[in-house]
Amino acid sequence: MDTPPAVADTLGYLQHHLQELTEHQNASEHIINNTLAGLTAQLQQLTQLMTSPAPTPTVASPPITTSPPPVNPPSLVLSALTKQRTRPKLPSPPDFSGEQTSGQAFLNSCMLYLCLAPEQFSCDEEKIFWTLAFFKDRRAARWSENLFCQKVDTSVFPIQSWADFKQQFRSQFFPVNAEADAINALEGSLYYQGNRTVDDYLDSFLTLVSDAGYTDPRTLVVKFRRGLKTNIQSQITTMPFG
Repeated sequence: MDTPPAVADTLGYLQHHLQELTEHQNASEHIINNTLAGLTAQLQQLTQLMTSPAPTPTVASPPITTSPPPVNPPSLVLSALTKQRTRPKLPSPPDFSGEQTSGQAFLNSCMLYLCLAPEQFSCDEEKIFWTLAFFKDRRAARWSENLFCQKVDTSVFPIQSWADFKQQFRSQFFPVNAEADAINALEGSLYYQGNRTVDDYLDSFLTLVSDAGYTDPRTLVVKFRRGLKTNIQSQITTMPFG
């Protein structure tokens, strides 16, 4: 028996609609199942967190501080350097007999020693006694003996300071007319170089100039060249200048 067209259409419509409902239901069930699965996983994670023991908090270890090496005070460092440094052996001044021509050289030698080794002398009296120890002959020995005789008589040494000692030494053992003697030497020919080296001649010439008080450059040049050996004068004359 053939199905009327109207009934066939109705049945087709109902079948299509039923199929859509079935697909829609399947999709809803899929979504619900996925949602339930997600919720179940979250519940399991929460359960594990609640039942597992709380982790022990990690305490950060304090930083290790390295103490700087001890620093010695500057005074200790200087003291150590002073102990390590060895001072060269200083020559003692020569014995002094009191000659006026060597008075300046002797006093300079003493003053040089005192400047280079000040730690060896605690007061001016020690400096004076040390210097007098080299007065071993003639006028110098007699002058030193006279000073100590005064000390015996008065219980006080007659010279109390190093400055006073230098002043009295100059008055006793320096040339009395040093300026006049230097002028006479420079105005004559006694200062000429002779057999001396140029360095020795120059040292002697400068000492005479200082004692004489000469300051004019032209005068000094003329006198210096005049005192040189003849062959050296000739070499200077032929030397190109400028």
